[in-house]
Amino acid sequence: MSFEPDRISQVVLRPVAADDEEGFLELARVSADLHHPWVRLPRTASSFSSYLSRSDQVTAVCMVLCRKDQGDLVGMININDIVRGPYQKGVLGYAVFLPYAGQGYMAAGVALAVRHAFEHLDLNRVEADIQPGNEASLRLVRRLGFRKEGFSPGFIKIAGLWRDHERWAFTRDMELPAVRRE
Repeated sequence: MSFEPDRISQVVLRPVAADDEEGFLELARVSADLHHPWVRLPRTASSFSSYLSRSDQVTAVCMVLCRKDQGDLVGMININDIVRGPYQKGVLGYAVFLPYAGQGYMAAGVALAVRHAFEHLDLNRVEADIQPGNEASLRLVRRLGFRKEGFSPGFIKIAGLWRDHERWAFTRDMELPAVRRE
C-alpha cells in the first residue's frame, strides 16, 4: 500500500459553521451538475440553515473539508444517522466541490472522517450507501478499503425516486484508511 501523505497534510476537516454559508452555497450551486443525481446539497440560505441545525453532534456531525493553505472549501462530509447502544454506527455522506474533483482531496477527507468517527465519536462502524452508477464514489470507497456488504433495491428516496444502493462499510477492526494510489 502506497500512501499520499501530501494530500492528507494539505486538508483539514472541521465542523461546518454559519460563516461557511456564502462560500458553501456558491460552491454547491457551481457543483450541482457534478452531484446530480447522486446527492443534493443545500443551495439556499434556508436549506443551509436546516443543514446547520441538523448537525447536533449527537445524531449527525456535518463537516467541511478545507485546504490548509488558504482555507478554501474543498467539499463536505457528514456522519449521519448516528446510532448508539449496541450499534455504535454512523452513515457517511460526502461531496466534493468544483474545481477540486478528481484530485485526491475527497479520499483524504473521507479517511479523516473515518478516523474521526472511531477516535473521537467512538463509533465501531461507518457505512456508505452508494448508488450503483456513481462510479467516482465507488472508486473512492474501494480505494480506502471499505468492504462491500450488499445491495438494496429502492433503498433511499432521492429527488422523489426510490433508488438502489450498494452498501459499503468500514469497521474499527479494519486497518484505518490511508489514501492509496490506484
